[in-house]
Amino acid sequence: MAPPVYIISRVADPIFAVFIGVSAAALRINREEKDKGKSTQEIVETARRRLSFFKSS
Repeated sequence: MAPPVYIISRVADPIFAVFIGVSAAALRINREEKDKGKSTQEIVETARRRLSFFKSS
């Protein structure tokens, strides 16, 4: 049996995959919200409020 082939490394491949997935989701949400007429700032504020990572001033 052949050993597994990794793109980056055994540890970095899953991290890279999660990063790509999250980035793709963020881009899609941004695109869909812009189609609804929202600005990037409004989208960021909505995300901050929903995720509660940051307090809006």
